[in-house]
Amino acid sequence: MSTGVSGVPGGPGGLRSVVRQELVSRQLDEQLASRYPVGQRLRVLDVGMGRGGQALRLARAGHTVTGLESDPEMMASARDSLEAEPAGIRERVTLVEGDGLQTGVHFLPGSFDVVLCHGVLMYVEEPDAMLAGLARMLAPGGLLSLLVRNADALALRPGITGDWAGALHAFDSPTYTNRLGRPVRADRLAALTATLAGIAAPLNTWYGVCVFSDTMSGDAELPPEAELDLLLAAEDRAGRTEPYRRVAALLHLCGVRG
Repeated sequence: MSTGVSGVPGGPGGLRSVVRQELVSRQLDEQLASRYPVGQRLRVLDVGMGRGGQALRLARAGHTVTGLESDPEMMASARDSLEAEPAGIRERVTLVEGDGLQTGVHFLPGSFDVVLCHGVLMYVEEPDAMLAGLARMLAPGGLLSLLVRNADALALRPGITGDWAGALHAFDSPTYTNRLGRPVRADRLAALTATLAGIAAPLNTWYGVCVFSDTMSGDAELPPEAELDLLLAAEDRAGRTEPYRRVAALLHLCGVRG
């Protein structure tokens, strides 16, 4: 079966980015299908939407999406992508300049059925306050979707690539330098599970993302479709299977507002 990933906006990062986007999209769609009737149009807030790939994908599926982004370059890219969409999709998307700590400034509590926060927490030194604010944006029963760097697997990438000093450092510290050269932080599953319980959006389901593909070159090109299908099938299986999902580069956590 074809994956149909050619429509997934990979952005910078080539194959690794496409794999990440496709896996998170599949997992998110699975959670939405399990919680809401088919055809229901949801109110979605995408915090730190980046170039808008996930926001546009959900708008194409019929949902009303608000994208919140603080980086001017990312916002400009998202606006350009939105302008290329048909009018019916453009009218379902609202772009707002701001960051995840400002949700209470822009929106009323309970305004959204789904809140996404993908690839953002690693840039926030103390994320608990922001997470509490995101949970307040959810209507009762709403879904909070988080994509974070897995602190319990930080030693894998440097270890596999032969950076022994980096691997030893990663065992004891949740901080690391990302591929852009920026110092960032990772999160542990146990700590986030406790945080979600404390903000009344307890963890419902979690997945591993990029178990096998995290060490791929940043400019790796997409392989032939059949090979990409196999890669995605292997990643999808690993992200749901113990013990593999626990050593994934990223964790996708889904909490539900009580």
